[in-house]
Amino acid sequence: MTEKNASKIESLIKELLIEIGEDPKREGLVKTPERVAKAWQFLANGYEEDLESIINDAIFREDYDEMVTVKDIDFFSLCEHHLLPFFGKAHVSYIPNGKIIGLSKIPRIVDMFGRRLQVQERMTHQIAETINDVLSPKGVAVVLEGQHMCMQMRGVEKQNSYATTSSMIGQFRKDSKTRDEFLKIISLRK
Repeated sequence: MTEKNASKIESLIKELLIEIGEDPKREGLVKTPERVAKAWQFLANGYEEDLESIINDAIFREDYDEMVTVKDIDFFSLCEHHLLPFFGKAHVSYIPNGKIIGLSKIPRIVDMFGRRLQVQERMTHQIAETINDVLSPKGVAVVLEGQHMCMQMRGVEKQNSYATTSSMIGQFRKDSKTRDEFLKIISLRK
């Protein structure tokens, strides 16, 4: 985000405060436009992320051909319909086909897509497709479990609800035993 963009966001937030009946000159709100602009710089930095920089040459040749799973990855995103947060856990698995990726890269890929205006369904698919494109594995599985503030604090106001989405590619889609193994692994709690 450029300085010009940050300045424009600050102006928009001042206008928003006025439109909802607040005084942007009130002590507690004077710095709010600046803080909101800085927050959006972080919350929307997924648009600026570069997949190549995230991966940073951390793909390695390896004969390992069993399931690799990283589970309980915290994610935070913003619903593109209401600009309200949704957040939860991501579970990502792949079956290598001669290549593996540094494990820390998987949560970074989740973050890249989470830090954009999103719908959970698209985010789930984007994560799976990206790992599939980068590694060409035998299969990829992604499950996201999310709580949506647009459902919990407005609208239907169901505070204990959450949404689960999945994307299965390759062996995870074709082979029910592989899919079941993945689902069993992610259901195991500490």
